[in-house]
Amino acid sequence: MRDLVRSLRSKSSPGLFITTCVTFLVICFIFIYPLVTDVSPFAQDVQNAFAPAFTPDHPLGTDNLGRDAFARLVFGLRTELIVCAAGTLLAGVVGTLIGILAAYFRGIADLLLMRFVEIILAIPTLVFAMLIVSLYGAGNVTVAVVCGLVFFPAFARLVYGEVLSLRSSLYVEAAELAGGTRWQIIRGPLLRGVGPLVLAQAFVTLALAVGLESGLSFLGLGITPPEPSLGLMIATGQQYVMQSPWQLLIPSIVLVLLLVVFGYVADWVRDLLDPRGEGRSRRRGRARVQSIQKVSA
Repeated sequence: MRDLVRSLRSKSSPGLFITTCVTFLVICFIFIYPLVTDVSPFAQDVQNAFAPAFTPDHPLGTDNLGRDAFARLVFGLRTELIVCAAGTLLAGVVGTLIGILAAYFRGIADLLLMRFVEIILAIPTLVFAMLIVSLYGAGNVTVAVVCGLVFFPAFARLVYGEVLSLRSSLYVEAAELAGGTRWQIIRGPLLRGVGPLVLAQAFVTLALAVGLESGLSFLGLGITPPEPSLGLMIATGQQYVMQSPWQLLIPSIVLVLLLVVFGYVADWVRDLLDPRGEGRSRRRGRARVQSIQKVSA
């Protein structure tokens, strides 16, 4: 176990490693806390509305209906992560499939699939998301599907470029010479080759999906009440900012931290799965050596 931890630390900077570990522990808490607590995020106590933070039994205070802000924050984060993770998974599967098919088969497949991807990219993200929600109604499933439709082009273009370079690699040519069918090559060396890039892109997309879902919920087009979410809490806190500014500040700060942390985790995953075995510290060290050599030359 110590060797595994030492190996993980060697492939990334200490800050990235610590941030990833803390993020993992927080996510575990978010999913475990609703299973062990008796506090309901839906229970109303109007007489104790706008209770300040650090109140007994209410560590983050209460909202305009007397609901526990901490419970709503944790339950909302759990719902948001599940919905956005489902949308990210959908985007990853669809985008990876389109990118591989377009780059490996080329011809008409390349023309039709990648032109379709470019059409989706040409539509503004929020406008496209609002259009889908307005047609099919707000809800968890709709938000997950919207995230999948909005973010799959990023996976498709990333995988498309990588597969184009992998087509001429030695191990793909060896698989073709060994008599492997196209689908065997796609399921084998091509998927293994694009796997690290797709996984790193998934964490970036998860952060973008959280931001998109929060924006839709803020507009009343995302997760529907009384189910809590960060966007809904920010919208409610904005209405009552004078009575209880913490009800606006806390979910806003949590949202910003969530977006930043997922970006750091994506960077760590990229370092961890780098096929060249290089971490960020090694890349920086090599860049310094190259710069010194250029100056001395």
